Amino acid sequence: MYKAGIIFLAILSLVGCDSDKAQTPKNSPIQVDTIRVTQVEQALSVDLPGRTKAFREAEVRPQVNGIITKRIFTEGSFVKQGESLYQVDPAPYQAKLVSAKAEVEANKANLYAAETRLKRTQRLVSRGALSQQELDDTLATYKVSRAALQVSEAALNQAEINLEYTKVKAPISGLIGRSLVTEGTLVTSGQEQMLARIQQLDPINIDLSRSSAEIFKIKNAYRKGEFREESEPTITLLMGTQQYPARAKIKFTEVNVNSATDSVTIRAEFPNKKAILLPGMYVRARLNIGTDPNAILIPQKAVTRNSKGQAIVMLVDPEGTVKQKVIETAEVIGDKWRITSGLEEGDRVVISNLQRIHSGDHVEAIEQNRPKIKEVTPRRGASD
Repeated sequence: MYKAGIIFLAILSLVGCDSDKAQTPKNSPIQVDTIRVTQVEQALSVDLPGRTKAFREAEVRPQVNGIITKRIFTEGSFVKQGESLYQVDPAPYQAKLVSAKAEVEANKANLYAAETRLKRTQRLVSRGALSQQELDDTLATYKVSRAALQVSEAALNQAEINLEYTKVKAPISGLIGRSLVTEGTLVTSGQEQMLARIQQLDPINIDLSRSSAEIFKIKNAYRKGEFREESEPTITLLMGTQQYPARAKIKFTEVNVNSATDSVTIRAEFPNKKAILLPGMYVRARLNIGTDPNAILIPQKAVTRNSKGQAIVMLVDPEGTVKQKVIETAEVIGDKWRITSGLEEGDRVVISNLQRIHSGDHVEAIEQNRPKIKEVTPRRGASD
C-alpha cells in the first residue's frame, strides 16, 4: 500500500511538470499582422447625386383658333419632327384662302390697267397732248395699285400659313406623352394649356449637385500639385450595385453657386438609345476628378477612433513597440481609406488584434505585404 502511494505521487508530479512546460509564458509578445505603407498612383473619384432631364423638351400648342377634329398620334409613341399630331377644323381657313386668292387676282387686274394707262399717258404727255399734272395723277394711281397687290399677296401668304397651321405638328422628334385635349375641344392660338409634351431622351442630360466646399478643396489640391487634373473628366452612372453601360462627359459646370443648397450644378450627357433612363429619375454618378500620384491606402479595419473622435492607427517601430498615431482620412476606395496625413512610406500599420494591444506594448509583427524576393536558380556551368 505504501509503495502504491509513492507511485501515484510520482505520476502526479510528472503530469504537473509537463503541464507547466505547455503553458505560454506570461511575457510572450502578442502576434499582430501588419502592412507596410507604400505610395501608389491612384485614380480619384467622387459620387454625386443628380436627376435626369430630357435633352430637349417641347410643349405642343396650337397656332390658330378652332375646334380639334382629330388626334392623329398614339400616346406614348415616338414621333418625328414635322409629323402631324392634331387636326384643327380647316374649313374657315380654306374659305379665307379662296378669298385671299381672289383678292390677289383683282389687284393684278387693277395693276395691269393702271400700268397700261400710265404708258398711254406718258406718250401723250411727250407729244404735248396732256399736262404734267395728268401724268402725275396716273403715276400715283399705278403705285397705289402696285401696293394693293403686294398687300393682297401678303394676305394670301398668311392665309396659306394659317391653313397649314390647322395641322398641329411635332416641333421636335421624341417620345410624346398623353394628350391633354380630346376631339371637339376649342383651342386658341398661344393658349396657356399645352396639348401634349414631347421629350427627346437620346441622349439624356443628368444634372449633378456638388457642394462648393468640395469644389474648393479639389481646386486647392490641383493648385498645390497634390492631384493631377483630368483633361477630360468622365462620369460613370451607378444603378444600384451595377454601372450603367455607357460613360458620359461633362457638358458644362454652372458658374454660380446655388445659395439655397450651397452647391454647384454639373450637367452631363449620357447616351440613352433604349430609353432606360427617364426624365426625373434620381441617380448617383461617379465623377473622375484626377489622379493622386503618391496616394497612401490602408485597410479600413486598421483605422479606429479615439475618445476625441480622431482617426487613429497603431504602428510598430523597428523594436516591436506599438505606438498610436493620429491620421487624417479622405474617401473610401474599395475596402481601404485614402490617408492624407499622419503616415509615411515605410510605416508598419497593425491590422489585427487591435483590441488586445495598447500604445507601448511589445508585439511580434508579422508583415503581410512584404515584397517577395524572387529566387534565382544558378545556371549550371559548362563543366557541370
